[in-house]
Amino acid sequence: MTTVASNPHNSARRGDYADRLDPELWDYIDQVDSWYPPQIVAAPIAEQRAVYDKMCVAFHQGHPEGVTTSDGLVATAAHAIPVRRYRMAGKAAAAIVVYYHGGGFVLGDLDSHDDICAEICAGTGFEVVSADYRLAPEHLHPASFDDAFAVFEWVAATSTLPILLCGESAGGNLAAAVAQATRHHARHAIGQMLIYPGLGGDESGRSYVEHAEAPLLTLADIEFYRSIRSAPGQSTDDPTFSPLKDRDFSGLPPTVIVTAECDPLSSDGEAYRDRILAAGGQAWWREEPRLVHSFLRARPTVPRAAEAFVRTIGDIVRLGAGGGAPISPLVGEMAGRPEGGAKDRDPSVS
Repeated sequence: MTTVASNPHNSARRGDYADRLDPELWDYIDQVDSWYPPQIVAAPIAEQRAVYDKMCVAFHQGHPEGVTTSDGLVATAAHAIPVRRYRMAGKAAAAIVVYYHGGGFVLGDLDSHDDICAEICAGTGFEVVSADYRLAPEHLHPASFDDAFAVFEWVAATSTLPILLCGESAGGNLAAAVAQATRHHARHAIGQMLIYPGLGGDESGRSYVEHAEAPLLTLADIEFYRSIRSAPGQSTDDPTFSPLKDRDFSGLPPTVIVTAECDPLSSDGEAYRDRILAAGGQAWWREEPRLVHSFLRARPTVPRAAEAFVRTIGDIVRLGAGGGAPISPLVGEMAGRPEGGAKDRDPSVS
């Protein structure tokens, strides 16, 4: 859900957030809009994707030294799913990350989040497999979930490394859905890292109301993306569509959810953590202060985004330790609340 379906920062909206967002973040927001203007939503899907792809190229940071890549295909009965594997040259990995990209289930591919995957590989030392799942509206739900599930099963069958699930935005939805669908799998994930995921939460919740008109993702955008991937008669109670609608949150792997303070989806992370904890599992939620949806792409120029990404890398490393290895107790505290949180303390310090 990195794109926008309405003007996210006209003068009135910018005024609402002027004191909450740093100047560097406003520069990033302006750059996103210069590449992918709000009015592009009226264009044909193919044109939207072409413009988005050019924006991703413009923001691409290259690969850290030592990261190698190889592309392949995961065969299914009906079609092949492109994947890209990232490894550190000459180093044995301790785990493998299955990564699902963002893009509102409409945009994105192996290239759109390529540098993020490469940096996760370099920062953790883990292998990363990025999945190029089918997109809407050509392929409605459950196509994206089916592909995400198939890539997990392929990794489980072809690698002996412990598996971590990771997804950003729409990809966070897929990672959570796969974690829930595979919790009893012989090779179930040992952890999941969800980055500002859309999980089908209650739209009367805190962040949905407070940040309904947030920069780069509005409540109207969320409704647009939900609608465009829905098959006729789609039930929003389907946990493979809306993971928060599951009735059973037991047996899930240790989970870290990172959200942005100024993002309508932030309450989904809080609610998902609470459901897992109530079911006896391990989950941590961190709301990064004064950031917006899609902040990972801002990491080269926005210090808060860069710091948040470093914390996320640390979370993935600790999840990959497996065996119930402790995540910092500070991870998961709410930012900007009386009890403190990410803006007050460094969750990478254990």
